[in-house]
Formats: sequence, C-alpha cells, structure tokens
Amino acid sequence: MFGAPNFFFSGAKKLTTYYRVIQQFNSTSSWKAPTGVTSIDYLVVAGGGGGSFGGGGAGGLLQGTSLSVTAGTTYTITVGAGGVGRGTGGLNASTVTQGSNSLLGTLVNGSTGAIGGGYGGGATSNTGAAGTGGSGGGGPHGILSGGGPVTPANGAAGTSGQGYGGGDGREPNNYGGGGGGGSSSVGGDAGASVGGNGGSGTASIITGTSITFAGGGGGGYGGTGGTGGGGNAAPNDTSSASVAGTPNTGGGGGGGNGYGASGGSGVVIISYLVPSTTTVSVFTGSGSWTAPSGVTSVNYLVVGGGGAGGGGQGTGGGGGAGGFKTGTALSVTSGTTYAITVGGGGTGVANNIGTAGSDSVFSSITSTGGGGGGGGGSSTTTGGNGGSGGGGAEVAVTSYPGGTATPSGQGNNGGASLANGTTQIRGGGGGGASAVGATGTVSGNGGAGTANSYSGSSVTYSGGGGGGAYYSGTAGTGGSGGGGNGLGGGGATGTNTAGSANTGGGGGGVPGSTVTSSSGGSGIVILSW
Repeated sequence: MFGAPNFFFSGAKKLTTYYRVIQQFNSTSSWKAPTGVTSIDYLVVAGGGGGSFGGGGAGGLLQGTSLSVTAGTTYTITVGAGGVGRGTGGLNASTVTQGSNSLLGTLVNGSTGAIGGGYGGGATSNTGAAGTGGSGGGGPHGILSGGGPVTPANGAAGTSGQGYGGGDGREPNNYGGGGGGGSSSVGGDAGASVGGNGGSGTASIITGTSITFAGGGGGGYGGTGGTGGGGNAAPNDTSSASVAGTPNTGGGGGGGNGYGASGGSGVVIISYLVPSTTTVSVFTGSGSWTAPSGVTSVNYLVVGGGGAGGGGQGTGGGGGAGGFKTGTALSVTSGTTYAITVGGGGTGVANNIGTAGSDSVFSSITSTGGGGGGGGGSSTTTGGNGGSGGGGAEVAVTSYPGGTATPSGQGNNGGASLANGTTQIRGGGGGGASAVGATGTVSGNGGAGTANSYSGSSVTYSGGGGGGAYYSGTAGTGGSGGGGNGLGGGGATGTNTAGSANTGGGGGGVPGSTVTSSSGGSGIVILSW
C-alpha cells in the first residue's frame, strides 16, 4: 500500500497579465499590431501652418480610445511636416505653406487624417488672405488702396473636430496680425498695434504625463504663441525674432512683418495593452519542482512558517512572522529537479516562549521561520529571534523586549511588552514583513505583512501575531498578512487565533499559566516563469 504524498502542489497554472506599451512616432514610419492586440488609444496631430503676418494655425488634432486594430497587420504612420514660414520678405501669403497631414493608416478620418494647420495671412493684395486648415491661420492686416482697405483682415476657418479658426487682423492704421487658431480655442484678434495671441492647444495624458499639443502661432506684432507649441510673433520689424512652432507638437509658426516662422511638425502617439502569459506553481507543502524545457530563470516568493505566540504567568507576546523573500530572474537549469521545503508554523504552548516556525527553502533561497512570542519564566520572556522577531512577554510586573529579525532583510523586530502595575499588562506584537511589532503601550498589535501578486492576485503574507493582555488590558490584533489575534482579559474575554495557513503569519499570545497560545501559520513557496 502506498503512503500518502508528503507535499502539496497546486499544479502549474497559466495566468494572463497585461503590460502597457506607448509608442511615439516623430517621423513617418510603420507599426505592426502585436499578437493579441485588438485596440489602441491614439493621438494624431498634423504639422502646424507657417506664419506670415498672421500667426500660423495649429495642426489638426484627433484623439480617442479603443480604436479597433487587427493583430499582425502593418499600418503606415504618416507624420506631417510643419508649413514653411514666409521668411524671405515676400509680401503675399502665397509664399508660405500649410502644414502637412498626419495619418494613422486609414483608421482615423480615412485617407485624410489630421489636417495640416492653415498658413497666416499676408500683408498686401487679394492673395494675402489667411489659409484654412486643421486650425485656421491668423488674418493679415489691411492695406489702404485708393482711400480704403482692399484686403479682408479675417482669420481663416479651422476644421470641425480638429481645431479652431484664426483671429482677425487689424485694419490700418495701428495694425496687427491675428493669432493662429489652436486645437482648443480660436486665435486672438489683433489689437491696436499688437498681434493677437495664438489659440490654446489641447492637453493629453496618452504618454503617461500631461503634454499640450497644437497651439496656434502668435500674430505680428508681438502676439504670444498658444500653449501647445505655438511660436511667438516678432515684436517689431526685426526679421529674426519670429519663433517657429515646437517640433512634434503641431504648433503654428509665429507671425512677423515679412518674416513669419515655420510651423512645428506633427506627431502620432499610440498606447495599447499587450497580453503576457505567465506560468505559476504554488507549493503549500514540501515537495519538488523540475524546471521545464527552455526555462532558465524564475520569479519566486518564499515565506517561512510563522512563530507561535507565547503564554505566561503575566501575558505572552505575539509570534513573529515567517521570513519573507521575493525576487525575479533567479537562474535555474532546465530539466533539473529542485527540492521545495515549506516551513510549518510553530506550535502553541502554555506558560512558555512560543515555538519558532520552520524555514522554507527553494534552491539558494531560504526564508527563516518566525521567532516565538516571549512567555513563561524569566529566561524565556524576551521574544524569540527569527525571520521576524516575536513580541516580548510580561512576567512579575516586568517588561521584556521583543526578538530580533535575523538574518536581516526578511522581516522586522518584535515589540516590547508593557507592565504597569495591576491595570495594564500587555505583551508585545510579533514583527511583520513590513513593520515592527507594536509595543504593549498600544495593545501590542502585530507588524504588517507585505503584498505579492505572483499567485495571480494580490495576497498579503507574513503578518506578526498580536500580543496577549492581562486584567482589563486590550489584546493586540494580528498584522495584515495572516497574523493571529492575542487573547485579552486574563483569559476571560476575547479569542486568540492562529496565524493563517500558508501566509507565514505569527500566532497570538495569551495571558495566564494554563492557557495555550496560538500556533503560527505555515509558509508557502510560489514560482512563476
């Protein structure tokens, strides 16, 4: 007859997780949708328009979420160039150009995509009108001819859903150019001898931080570029002072008297989740694991068994949590079998220091069992050392310290007990993976554990046990991560609890010489690859 197996193995299971990829295209390229990717979030911004006397309009902006794509399909990414500013001193707007369109294949607005920003209006004749675009260019100033202005000073229209129109230029005298339209607001109208400001752009968090795109260029003279890369206009007739739109924002170029600046190039940004499959093996008892073919490294979680709480003539301390170790990319050899040891929790006792938990081991990784809570006579009243230290006991109206976390790096020390005459007698809390055990002055709560998600969901491990309390004292509660509660009121009230199984939680301490303390929780080993 075969004996029962001496290990507990949940079996390997596959978990699907996702990681986010953000790709920014600053120039024309292509993108192939990865396996498992069926939708993306997107931002498409066209090139900004060149500035003339009026500011250049911002490139059209299109954004959205959950756009359907086909895994394995390659999409052409077109990033529009900024329009050319007037720059050579020519007087007509026809010497400047509109920004170029940006496209995400044909997925966003078909073969048109985001439309390039309109150019700023020029200074003379009927050819001087501002250009339409994703956002419209700012209007020129009028010129007197035969006793009246002949060139309309209106800003040009933007494209619905992509941007706004440019501001109007001012008729002479005391003229100024209109600000180019932005993706969020119209360009400003010129004032007396001052250009209108560029329209505001639109903030996006697609990259993970807030960045503003597609601001309009400022109108000459002195108009300020809109937020989102719009260039400032020249403050006067100085040819070199107009500022180009910022590259890869779609900002419009700043205007000037004969020397407008170029628009900024566009950009395409996509964001999407990629599925990733992870295999997980969970061991709740000792056994073995053979590294599968092709597996050369694993992520691991190794938790030792929790220490038992102490029991004493005064009151016992809470048990220390089992040592907590986790890491990534631990080297293994494919085909090699590795022993797995899962440490048991320490056993509860009466009128003595709690039993320490046992070590858990995988390969070169050892997590030490938690120290037992202090208890019993004077030689055992200090909490035991371990992965986390046990809480100190109170005996004969004397306080004792908690145990030490040793080796270091696996947990925390236990808390000291409190002895305050015959009214407040509390054991210290056992240490946890993330925090020291509390002293008896604050009910001796167990130290908090640490969360880990290798099992496929977030689980907290290695919480310290709560210390016991005598007379009317309040017992400590177990720390998050499976720590057990202490017993209060001289054994007359409350319930002490054991550390939770397979968490490495410490057991609760108890008062009195005849009450048995709570055992620690067993440890666990989890591997993922």
